[in-house]
Amino acid sequence: MKPRIYIDTSVIGGYYDKEFETDTKLFFDGIRTRNYNVYLSEISNIELLPAPQRVKDLVKEIPSDCLIFLNFTEEAEELAEKYLAEKILGKASMNDAYHIAIATVNRIDVLVSWNFKHIVNLDKIRLFNAVNMKYGYPSIDIRTPKELIKYED
Repeated sequence: MKPRIYIDTSVIGGYYDKEFETDTKLFFDGIRTRNYNVYLSEISNIELLPAPQRVKDLVKEIPSDCLIFLNFTEEAEELAEKYLAEKILGKASMNDAYHIAIATVNRIDVLVSWNFKHIVNLDKIRLFNAVNMKYGYPSIDIRTPKELIKYED
């Protein structure tokens, strides 16, 4: 069974970012060869609205049989609010909380991000998972695209 991965928009934008492009392009090679089921959400679509066209077009390169869009549900909104109530993130980072909550309530295997300040951060990951466990959700695995690249032996 293919891993179910939720990618936030930092991964999509990272394709054209000098700092992240090499690893992001290798990661997208794995997406194009259908190594994963890729999940995006309504929040992803909203964040991509002001993005350059080439960034928006990158989503179209994800094979349609591997791309699943998740709705932003009341359950995810409530969990995201709990992250804020626990002061893991501030209100200015609400969309980051939404991404994590959407992935969590949908029991996604891995959330993939380049956002080191708010998401791919060991202290924050521990806090997100403490809240998840407190409210009966599974822990969420959070990684960078580099960690999902499949290397030849």
